Formats: sequence, C-alpha cells, structure tokens
Amino acid sequence: MSVQVVSVQRAGWRDYYELTKPRVVMLMILTSVIGMLLAVPGMVPLDTLLLGNIGIALCAGSAATVNHLVDRHIDIKMARTTNRPIARGRVEPHKAVLFSLVLGVTGMGILLAFINALTAWLTLFSLLGYAVVYTMFLKRATPQNIVIGGLAGAAPPLLGWTAVTGDLHGHGLLLALIIFAWTPPHFWALAVHRRDDYAKAEIPMLPITHGVQYTKVHILLYTFILFAVSLLPFATAMLGWLYLLGAVVLGLGFVYWAIEMLRDRNPAAGMETFKYSIVYLMALFCIMLLDHYLIALPTSGA
Repeated sequence: MSVQVVSVQRAGWRDYYELTKPRVVMLMILTSVIGMLLAVPGMVPLDTLLLGNIGIALCAGSAATVNHLVDRHIDIKMARTTNRPIARGRVEPHKAVLFSLVLGVTGMGILLAFINALTAWLTLFSLLGYAVVYTMFLKRATPQNIVIGGLAGAAPPLLGWTAVTGDLHGHGLLLALIIFAWTPPHFWALAVHRRDDYAKAEIPMLPITHGVQYTKVHILLYTFILFAVSLLPFATAMLGWLYLLGAVVLGLGFVYWAIEMLRDRNPAAGMETFKYSIVYLMALFCIMLLDHYLIALPTSGA
C-alpha cells in the first residue's frame, strides 16, 4: 500500500502569495485596467484606477484560495499542482479559509466604499461563480465545466468598465464576451497536454470524456468563434483600424496553432497553443488600448 507523504514545513509569505494564483490575477487585472481606460476618452481618476483594481485583485485572490482549498485532494495527484501549499500541508485548511475571508471582505469593502455598488456586486458574483459554482460543482460534474465556468473568468474587463462608469454598457459586455470565447480553447489546449494528470485526478475534462481528437476539433471551432467575436469591437465602431489589424493577425496566429494541434505532428503543440493563447489575450487588449488613445474616436461609455 502506497502512502502519500506531505510536507509539514512552516508556511511562509510565498505560500500565501501562491494561494492567490498571482499570474492568473495579474492577467485579470491587466484586462480590468484596460477595461477602465477604454471606458473613458481621457485618463481614469487615479484613486479609481488604484482602489478599483486592488479591490478586484483581492476578491480574485480570495476565490483562487478557495480553489486551492477545495482542490487540495486532487492537486496532490497532479504533477502540475502537487506542490501547492495546501496540498503539501504547508498551509492548514482553516488558515486558508481565514486568509480567503480576509481577502474577500477587504476587497468587497474597498469596492463598496470607494468605487460603486454595481462593481462590488458584480465582483462578488464573479467570485462566487469561480469559487463555488465552478470549483465545487462544475469542475467535477461536466466536461463543459470550462465553457460554463468561463463566465466568471470573463468578468474583469467589465468590472473595470463599471468601476469607472457606474453602469453596464454594451462595449464593456463585449470585452467580457471576448474572454468568454477565449477561455475554452485556452484551457482545453492545456487539458490535452495534461490529460494524464486530469485522468489520474478523475476530473472530467473534455479530452478524458470525449477523446483528444474530439477536443482538438472543438479547440479549432472555438478559435473560429473567438476570431469572429474579436472583430466585433471594430464592427460596432468601438475601436478602429489598428485594432482590426491586430485582431486579425493575432487571431490567425491562434488558428494556426489550433490547426497544428489537429494535425498532430508536434507533440508539444498543446502546450505551445496554451502559451500562445496567453500572449494572444495580453496583446489583443494592449492593442485595444493603443487604438483607443491613438486612433479611435472617444467612446460613448463615459
């Protein structure tokens, strides 16, 4: 009988920092910042820019900590996650719960006190969507977990928009739609590459339940959907020609990698596609910002 041995090493600040999934949160905050800047023709007030993103980041870190807590039993089975702080016993579950509560309550307090109620409640719904609906239920219930759960992850640019304007606007929703369409090919590419890990942990990711080839076809289909959705900011006159050029070039790059996965000639294509998807999203939103300030007319969202 094999026995898994976990570390009893004392937790350091880096362990608590890791609980917040800082790389994921940084990408979220990039899109939130750009959502704020796109919402107005000029500069966002500095207090809104700083406090709004601090509040959103703290709530995102709170949700990420819940994800670590709930997934600790499966994290230990997967090579990618086996050294996470709770899975390895460096952070005790009750301390993780307290840490998550402190982050979440502080983040919500900042948003309610200094930003606006709409942004605070949308952030709370996003937090609960990821930490409760996705992590506790969808992840283990259906291979469509990423598609449905992607709604929570798509919120940051919309939160940035509402933090500045105080109301919902079609352009802010459009930014969220882009991330929603981006999420399935992004995560399924990783799932194909890490399918043995997911199978070992008994997580019903699409490559496990429907096969690798089926997943690759759907990655390509969703990449085409993403390509079409990414053109909508130009089609709606939200952004101009610079954005259109960037969206087309970046989108064709994503299609290329999706086709590379389908052709099955490169064993590393899944991970390369996953890496490209991150570059794609960062570059697409940065081009939005360049277009907004250099070319496009002021938006009507202010």
